[in-house]
Parts: sequence; structure tokens; C-alpha cells
Amino acid sequence: MLSASVTIDPAFVVGPVRPRTFGSFVEHLGRSVYTGLHDPDHPTADADGFRGDVVELTRELGVSTVRYPGGNFVSGYRWEDGIGPVEQRPRRLDLAWHSTDPNLVGVDEFMRWCARTGVEPMMAVNLGTRGVQEALDLLEYCNVPGGTRWSDLRRANGAEEPYRIKMWCLGNEMDGPWQIGHKTAHEYGRLAAETARAMRMIDPDIELVACGSSGSQMPTFGEWEHTVLTEAYEHVDHISAHAYYWEEEGDLASFLASAVNMDHFVDSVAATADAVRAAGKHTKRIHVSFDEWNVWYQKRAESRPPSGDDWPVAPVLLEDRYNVADAVVVGNLLISLLRHTDRVHAASLAQLVNVIAPIMTEPGGRSWRQTTFHPFALTAGHAAGEVLRLSVDAPVQETAKFGPVPVIDAVATHDPETGGVVVFAVNRSLTDDVALGVDLRGFPGLRVADAVTLSNPDHTWSATAEDATSVLPRSNTSAKVADDHAHVDLPPVSWSMLRLERV
Repeated sequence: MLSASVTIDPAFVVGPVRPRTFGSFVEHLGRSVYTGLHDPDHPTADADGFRGDVVELTRELGVSTVRYPGGNFVSGYRWEDGIGPVEQRPRRLDLAWHSTDPNLVGVDEFMRWCARTGVEPMMAVNLGTRGVQEALDLLEYCNVPGGTRWSDLRRANGAEEPYRIKMWCLGNEMDGPWQIGHKTAHEYGRLAAETARAMRMIDPDIELVACGSSGSQMPTFGEWEHTVLTEAYEHVDHISAHAYYWEEEGDLASFLASAVNMDHFVDSVAATADAVRAAGKHTKRIHVSFDEWNVWYQKRAESRPPSGDDWPVAPVLLEDRYNVADAVVVGNLLISLLRHTDRVHAASLAQLVNVIAPIMTEPGGRSWRQTTFHPFALTAGHAAGEVLRLSVDAPVQETAKFGPVPVIDAVATHDPETGGVVVFAVNRSLTDDVALGVDLRGFPGLRVADAVTLSNPDHTWSATAEDATSVLPRSNTSAKVADDHAHVDLPPVSWSMLRLERV
């Protein structure tokens, strides 16, 4: 067994735990909306056709915000298609995913789903095939109380009060050549600035997210952010970051260390934003909206959209079945996001249902939790107060991608109101248990309130509808506190939460 230690001090505060860190993402892609969120024939469906079982699982997951309606989809979306009488709405080709969108769910239905589920909407506007005017029309429809064409149409469609949507994404992944309406950094930066300036003339209190890089591997990474922010710095509040990870060619060690790349991504974007701030003599800071992140096996067959004359409605797309190692990586990525809470002010797990998602459904039938559901739900449910910077002393493991990487990665939160401390940790070792010691001398008088570990001797185990509840995070009976030090044993390829409270 290996040994490692972490030291926690209440003085080393990174920043507050931000509820928006625990956001998610719903795109009109595959079965995310249709037979995922929306399934009128399901026994739990409400008057809008939304599945009640998915609503309950979303609440259990602890989702705070949901980004909508894309994603690549938004770059060709005409939002007006999704309002008014459902039977009069047009069916449209979705070029992004080679599908047909029946427009049964649009802005008003989504907003009612948000209200029922208790999540904050994060709306994206189409800056691919559309521009400033269409963004203004959508903002007017959503946020103006009444007395204008679009606001009165919203009221006629049943929403008397404005939605007052706070967060708005200015397009999606415009750096990507795959994007409909792909632009250079200069073209997009100018359009983002013009759109942002005009939107604030309607509602000065909104928060705006400019498109950053859709991956740190992009050839324009860094340069893209610098150019976009040089154009739009004064008009936006956040810049987005997108990252997906997967195990490649059996290299599990590198996959388990994926958070090293996320750390680099956030640090690089923050440094670039600060360089633009200094050069432009700006006073405010731009923060990161990590509004797409997850494990996604992009080379699998189900990640390839249909082709030819087949334009199906809600095809099976991107329906990854996650195993234990995937869940450990998701837990570690959450550790990275919390560790950067001073600069990451929002994040969105992509996506929520069926499409690379923690929640899976059968059309008209069962729903279940994937392995990745559990670290997200437990982190969202127990991280509170302030994020603390830890000192970690751990053995290293060699990786092909990142070189030597500590086998233990961890973060802690402290709630000053209750005095409670929660430690989130992963053991990235492929073979060895790790005896983890936690120095709590800065927090005398704590005891173990709860300790759970997500692991399985077979790290390739995946949940199905039949056995989704058979392997859940289990109590870690080895956890204890003695002489202001906590001790917990972590098996290989595992994620753990240690919750401590005042005696």
C-alpha cells in the first residue's frame, strides 16, 4: 500500500463554492430532448410531455444551471420555429447532426421545464447563420415585460411574466471548422462585441459568455482567446472553455490524469484574459465558463451522425455507456473545477440525458443513473462554503501524455457557518491502494460524518437499466479521525468523499 498526505488550512481560501459550477447542458442532439427530457407517452409525463422521472433525477443530480439549445445545433437554429401552437411549428433539417428537428420543444417549453426542475437557464444565441437582430429578438421575447412585438407574443403564448434569463452564450464553438458559420477569431470577436453591446441596450444586467476555444488542442488555442477578447473585453463577462476526455488505445494512466489538461486549460485561458486586461487597461476581470466538459468517446460508432437521405428524428447518437474509470475521471474534473473557483464561475457537464450523459432513459420506459452520476451528485450535494487550496504529498505515476503525475489529487471545501469540511479525492494509481492522511490541525475537533468511495475491482463495469442500483458509492469504514488527522484507505482507480463535522 502506498502512503500520501494532504494538509488543509482555513486561511488558504481559493474562493467561494459557486452553485453554477454544477451546471449541465441540453442540446437538440440525438435523444437528449426527444425521449430524454420530452416523452409525452411516458407514464410520468406532464402536460408539456416532460418526463417526471428525469425531472426527479435532475434534482437528485444537483444540477444548478442548464445551457440550451446547443451546442453545434444552435449555429443553425431558428428560435422562432419553437414557439406558438405546436401543431403549426415547422420541421427543420438540423445540419449539425444530420437529423430532423420537429420543434415540439422550444423556448417556452424549456423555460417551464426549468421552473419545474428548479434550474437556472443559460440561453445560447445563433451567431453561425444569424446575427445581432435575431439575438435581440430572442432577448426581447424572453426578458422584456410587454408592450412590444416579441414580448407581447410571449404573453400570447402563455407566459405573462418575462423569463429574465440572466446568462447568455454568444454562439457556440465558432473556432471550429465543423461549426455552421465558422469564423476567424477577428470576425467572431467583432460580431460578439456588436451583439453584446446591442443586447445590453435591452437588458444591461445580463451576463454574456464569449466563445473561447473548443479544446486546448486547437491550433488557434490562446491566439483565439486573445483576439476575441481584444475585440469584446468590455462587453462580455466570461469566455467559454470546452474539453472532452476519453481513454485512448488502452492508456488508462493518462486518461485518469485528464484533470492535468483541464488545469492547464483554465490556467492558460485565465492568463490570456489577464494579458488582454493589462494591455487594454481594463479594470474588470473576465472569468471562465467551462460550459462543455465530460468524458466522450468521440471515435465510437454511436458518435457518428447519420448521412445521405436519412434525416431521422432523435436518432441514437453519442450514447456512451460509462464505466467506473470514467466516473473517477469525472470526479477528478470536478476537483479541478473547484480548485479553480477563483476563475471558473460557471461550468456545464455535457450533457444531461442520454447524450454522453449521467442519466439514461428508454423511450416510454425506464430511466437510470450511469456511474458518472454519483461523483457529480455527491460533489454538488456536499461542496459548500469556501474552496480551500491543499498541500498534497503523494507518490507519482508515469503517464505517456503528462509525464509523472501524483496518484492522489484532492480538493476541500469548508463551510464557516457549520465548521464542516469535505475532502474530495481520487486515487489515480492503476494497481495500488493508498493510505491517505489528512492533516486537520487547522480544524480541531472534527469527526467523520460520512465517507463514501466509488470503485470496483473491475473498473470497466457499467450500469444498465437492470442493475443501475447494484453498485453505488459505498461507505468507507476505514475512515477515522485521531489526533486531528483523518485517515482513509483509497483503492486503485477510485473517487472518494470524506465529510467531517464538528463534534
